[in-house]
Amino acid sequence: MKRGLFITLEGGEGAGKSTCLPFLEDRLQQAGHDVVVTREPGGTAVGEKIREILLHAHALHIVPDSELLLVFAARAQHIETVVGPALAGGKTVLCDRFTDASYAYQGGGRGIPAQRIAMLETWAQAELRPDLTLLFDLPVEKGLQRAGARSAPDRFEREGRDFQERIRQHYLLIARREPQRVKVIDASQELVHVEAQLTTILKGLPAGGGG
Repeated sequence: MKRGLFITLEGGEGAGKSTCLPFLEDRLQQAGHDVVVTREPGGTAVGEKIREILLHAHALHIVPDSELLLVFAARAQHIETVVGPALAGGKTVLCDRFTDASYAYQGGGRGIPAQRIAMLETWAQAELRPDLTLLFDLPVEKGLQRAGARSAPDRFEREGRDFQERIRQHYLLIARREPQRVKVIDASQELVHVEAQLTTILKGLPAGGGG
């Protein structure tokens, strides 16, 4: 059986990834894909516990290296039990965040060297990489306004504007380095226009998954 298609969604705080997930799932299903929707950190019972620590343990001081290792601990569990089996079964995996987020948040945001992240990436993922990444990009101020209107701020949303800007610029750097994989979405537009951008990109995918 042909390996399934691995699509990831990336972006800073309030970029609208989660809002667009049902739309993407629906469009892919209409095109004949058997879709598995998941997220990081999370996607498994272990991963969701780690997510709770990373996003909501405000009273804990988590040093950058510990934060990075927790993310990859959740990722290793996720790949082994969800992502890997789904792709091996020919399914299309639609994942809200993946390793690009580690390079952007822990690399760009926290200042951890990319080489250190790359070592963990190779260890946890072997040759697994996304086939397509949708990068939802918008100005930091607008993203934080959206996030603030949605819910109380999590650990990452509580960080300063400079932290958020470093994340955004690192995501854009990744997109410039890998333009064939990473497609930048102007997420500052109204939802209908964001969905139109996504529709155009999805038209270039093979029907029914595969990769």
